[in-house]
Amino acid sequence: MILALTILDAALAIGVIVVVMMQSGKATGFTALGGGGPQGGLLGKKKNKEEMLARLTTYLAGSWMAVTLLLTILNRRMG
Repeated sequence: MILALTILDAALAIGVIVVVMMQSGKATGFTALGGGGPQGGLLGKKKNKEEMLARLTTYLAGSWMAVTLLLTILNRRMG
């Protein structure tokens, strides 16, 4: 079971790295959050590839953290 979780953990970590590298750079500062003009900001954007990648990054990172925490707990109990 620990071997399977370790393989899953590594796959999720690689997935997070790949998805983050696929994202384009964002503007620095607070303009990226909502003050960037009529077409800028999170509220004025349509759903597109960048938003999908950001959502996928969130899910992958959350899953990776959960599996890593589970592995830590299991390793402490077994050894």
